[in-house]
Amino acid sequence: MNILIVHAHPEPQSFCTAMMNRMKIRFEQQGHTVTVSDLYAKRFNPVASADDFVERSNPDYLVYALEQRHAQKTNSLPADIAEELKLLEQCDLLILNFPLYWFSLPAILKGWIDRVFLSGVVYGGRNFYDRGLMKGKQAWVTFTLGGREHMFGENAIHGDLNTLLRPVLRGSLGYAGFDVLEPFAAYHVPYITQEARVAILDQLDNAIDTLQSRAKVPYPSLDNFDTQMNPLVK
Repeated sequence: MNILIVHAHPEPQSFCTAMMNRMKIRFEQQGHTVTVSDLYAKRFNPVASADDFVERSNPDYLVYALEQRHAQKTNSLPADIAEELKLLEQCDLLILNFPLYWFSLPAILKGWIDRVFLSGVVYGGRNFYDRGLMKGKQAWVTFTLGGREHMFGENAIHGDLNTLLRPVLRGSLGYAGFDVLEPFAAYHVPYITQEARVAILDQLDNAIDTLQSRAKVPYPSLDNFDTQMNPLVK
């Protein structure tokens, strides 16, 4: 299968980068094709703005999603968006690899989603969740963080990890129709020993080897809602 790793860490020697390299090697050893989009190395512009559109359907008032559709139809997308969108459309598995910042994505990665998840191509209208336009593809979130594992959970100080990551797991990837695999977290990375880091990479290998049986993050089916998105009474 074709795998796209979107990597968002500013330090090439980081453990997060080591995870990206490990995934690339492991997947290629299994015969998969892996493409890495290193956002910092590319100096990817994360800011969605009117500058993304050289010709507008409405020059007087910017509705970003509508201009995305217009730019796609007129083949006038900026080169950086067009490049990333092509990689996204070609992949079978999308991996977002990043350090957790403030319970969320680094700005450069959030901006990648803002600019590359095109209305009309990735989602649009009633094409979301199990009818999203990325249906049939898988997505996986892998990340590093400073917190310890016991800090995350139903009764832990920071709460459930998947709830914390809901904006990306459900609000972005699930919404677009991806089958979203349970994330892989590398805990307490800045403070652990080299031996512990090696152990995490071994765990990552195992996660890759068993990826097809990995649990999926649940999200709704539109079959259970009417045309106004009210729950159907059963």
